[in-house]
Amino acid sequence: SGEWERLAVNEETMSELRELESRCRHRERLHETIGDGLGAQMTAGVRALFTGPSGTGKTLAARLLSSTLHIDLYRLDLSLVINKYIGETEKNLNQILARAEELDVILLLDEGDSLLTQRTGVQTSNDRYANLETNYLLQRLESYEGILIVTTNAGDRIDSAFQRRMDVVVDFRPPDAAERWNIWQLHLPESRTVDYDLLDEVAERCVLSGGQIRNAVLHASLLALDDGGAVNSTHLLAAVRREYRKTGAVCPLRL
Repeated sequence: SGEWERLAVNEETMSELRELESRCRHRERLHETIGDGLGAQMTAGVRALFTGPSGTGKTLAARLLSSTLHIDLYRLDLSLVINKYIGETEKNLNQILARAEELDVILLLDEGDSLLTQRTGVQTSNDRYANLETNYLLQRLESYEGILIVTTNAGDRIDSAFQRRMDVVVDFRPPDAAERWNIWQLHLPESRTVDYDLLDEVAERCVLSGGQIRNAVLHASLLALDDGGAVNSTHLLAAVRREYRKTGAVCPLRL
């Protein structure tokens, strides 16, 4: 669909996202097309894990899936759910998951590392209760009837038991030069007067994430508004250098 054109990712990632879209569209009827042994184990739920560094498009992909399916997206901040009191986290999670099932929305657990990381050896009572919360979530995922997306920056630390329960795992990698060029094209206004060769060099030499490119375009646009004109090469250069300063890195542009 046209919505996915707003996301610049590699072919493998896009293929997995389209498979996820298909799985969501047919989730109510999928069990009718498979054998009884497998169909009896299935629910109408779809569980997806988005892994990859910050700024690679995980949250945007969740929004685009919501738009493509015409289903509302609810984003959950896990820090508001995890409770220091024993048993409260499970209760909070159960209420949220049950409500999401009832409303038939896409539930996005953004940065789900805190509940999905590998279970620890039990050395303190806190470890034991952390493991209980993880075990509860594992069981609840299996019976979940809605569409759930979990994003994480730490795919290598995710408990393998969670990986096995995910229907689709989508890996978001930092964009290469061609993908960065596409992201610049998607974000920059058509009215820009940026030198083509400069934009080509920025895409090639400046290894920025999609989120950083978005921030640079916003800053360049603000500079253009202050100057009363369109985004030009000077604005773009200043915005790119600002992104490098924010991370303490040196901008590789020769100009």
